[in-house]
Amino acid sequence: MTTTWTHHGETMNVWPGRHYPLGATWSQEATNFAVYAPAAEAVWVCLFDDDGAEVRHQLTEHSLGVWHGALPGVRPGTLYGYRAHGPWDPAAGLRFNAAKLLLDPYGKAVSGDLVVDDAIFGYTMGAPDKLSDLDSAPYVPRSVVVYDDFQWGADTSPRRRWRDTVIYEMHVKGMTQLHDRVPAELRGTYAGLATPAVTDYLRDLGVTAVELLPVHQFFSEPALAANGLVNYWGYNSLGFFAPHNAYSASGDRGQQVTEFKQMVKAFHEAGLEVILDVVYNHTAEAGPLGPTLSFRGLDDLGYYQRVVHPPAGGHDARPMQDTYWDVTGCGNTVDATHTQSLRMILDSLRYWVNEMHVDGFRFDLMSALTRTNQVVDMGSHLITAIGQDPVLRHIKLIAEPWDASMDGYRVGQFPPPWIEWNDQFRDTVRDFWRGQAAGVRTVATRLAGSSDLYADDGRSPYASVNFITAHDGFTLRDLVSYNHKHNEANGEHNRDGTDNNRSWNCGVEGETDDEAIIAVRRRQAANLMATLCFSSGVPMLTAGDERGRTQGGNNNAYGQDNETSWIDWQPDDAWLDVYEITKTALRLRREHPVLRQRHWFVGRPTIKGGIKDLVWVHPSGREMSTDDWNDDSCRTVGMFLNGAPLRHPGPRGEQVRDKSFMIWFNASSDDEKLTLPDNQWVHHGEVVLSTNDAIAVGTPAVAGSTLLLQAHSVLVLRQT
Repeated sequence: MTTTWTHHGETMNVWPGRHYPLGATWSQEATNFAVYAPAAEAVWVCLFDDDGAEVRHQLTEHSLGVWHGALPGVRPGTLYGYRAHGPWDPAAGLRFNAAKLLLDPYGKAVSGDLVVDDAIFGYTMGAPDKLSDLDSAPYVPRSVVVYDDFQWGADTSPRRRWRDTVIYEMHVKGMTQLHDRVPAELRGTYAGLATPAVTDYLRDLGVTAVELLPVHQFFSEPALAANGLVNYWGYNSLGFFAPHNAYSASGDRGQQVTEFKQMVKAFHEAGLEVILDVVYNHTAEAGPLGPTLSFRGLDDLGYYQRVVHPPAGGHDARPMQDTYWDVTGCGNTVDATHTQSLRMILDSLRYWVNEMHVDGFRFDLMSALTRTNQVVDMGSHLITAIGQDPVLRHIKLIAEPWDASMDGYRVGQFPPPWIEWNDQFRDTVRDFWRGQAAGVRTVATRLAGSSDLYADDGRSPYASVNFITAHDGFTLRDLVSYNHKHNEANGEHNRDGTDNNRSWNCGVEGETDDEAIIAVRRRQAANLMATLCFSSGVPMLTAGDERGRTQGGNNNAYGQDNETSWIDWQPDDAWLDVYEITKTALRLRREHPVLRQRHWFVGRPTIKGGIKDLVWVHPSGREMSTDDWNDDSCRTVGMFLNGAPLRHPGPRGEQVRDKSFMIWFNASSDDEKLTLPDNQWVHHGEVVLSTNDAIAVGTPAVAGSTLLLQAHSVLVLRQT
């Protein structure tokens, strides 16, 4: 039955439709629109033609907080948005303004970009309490009606175990924008990542999963745009169901959905998993003075957390409705305890798994999403809901275990099956190789899987995502080339970005022609990569580090969508020696289960009368003593890993035997004379990886013999 409504002199037909599913759902008969706005007094779905002409259709039904209606004849590719009328009372958390066109929170695609203008703000500039009557439609993007019948065929997830996983953190655009073997029209896009030039490279390097910086539809902050910059990293999401349209080579009228799926399928065919870096903790609407683009105009009070007044006079605490509570540093914090916000996050996660076939997620500032009554809670609504969800509980779940507050730092505290970015690994390993660690006690703990953080709650060493660098901070090359950040290009007078870089420039700040310093830098970079690959846990590499990518000392290049951030694929200065060390280390890790064990080392034999599973060795050839561990001047240590047999059984319960390894780390500025143990640990071996200029791969190693371990070097011996 058709209901007729009259609005602004126009007569339009709207069917009642359904309140579920949310978003725009196309069928042959009609497209159903459903949007959550419980306090709105009227909602219109607004359709746009290619010339920007708008036709408004008032939704006819309001069920369970959802406004809904169906429009016959609306086809896939149609552009639309919402307008919501209701109370304007910012002090009460009510910011309805029908002059503002709103993106659909459940929209599957977005067309266009955000143009900064006074009209995108719900209030009158200079008077935050006064309603703005400027129409925002000419300046904001539109949602797109999507129907995609992509044929996945036999696509399946590689579903690698965590202990077999090696992550490669990459940016969709930055990976291929300068890639000479990717067709020019595909560079910087999802389709560009799907080319063999990329998938073959990653597989040959030895990674098993890509972790994509945010691909949910995002927009640049108005203040950033005013400085002539853009949000390159993408940590400013607004469309949690929509692939970012600027990364699509084929168009933004829904084609980006198909192109994203084709990319995932290509990665799966190459044996690579796809992990998304997701930013549910805040949105691009920023603080109370930010633009009104979607959530704020539909249910501002429900989506965003508020500061709470302390109780006074025996009364209950009450929220300060117009004061956002911000532990993200981005102006707002999504309220994951609110039913609809929680539902939206879960629906988004399931959509990307079920419809887009992604294999896991890394949650940005996860502590912000665990807040219950603004207190970090590991039994929170979101963690509990994911843990019992039959779709989500078996995928890869990675937490960034902190937020922008002091009490949000929770490394080692997330419950199974979550694993975590381990910044303590990063800091300890950086300090060790720059000669600033107090002995080798802590670095040994990190090499062996950080049992101090993860063993007490039943998790395995792979609960630790080990990394030396990430998108945020110095690249590997800059880590060994700069003592200080150089962020002048960001326009913030070098005040942005961390000062806690834990870096060492090897004697000269920045790039140099001094061959001796360059040699030390490359050896240091190789040392850091080898340490990462041979440590227990899940290694994560940052794209381009293996090729000597530099940002010129910029450790906060979030706004640098240019050659500062893009990977240079030219072979003239590709640090190929570091690349080969990285590739070799990952190959050894892949071929030898002794280098990627799922059980904790216990320092005891795995079988009666056998050898200890792990032995820490002093350069003199003896086992490390208590005095050695307490020697803060110690900079060299050997790590013996017993492969005969391993503690964990094979898939059929069989005993697993492997070669044994001896790995030496010398972070000292002096050469170190090594005496190889003359006992049952080591009999005969050979060098299989070396950052030592004087010791080549293939060099034999015999028990009781001596080797000169070069300053700042790694040596890996394998039993023959």
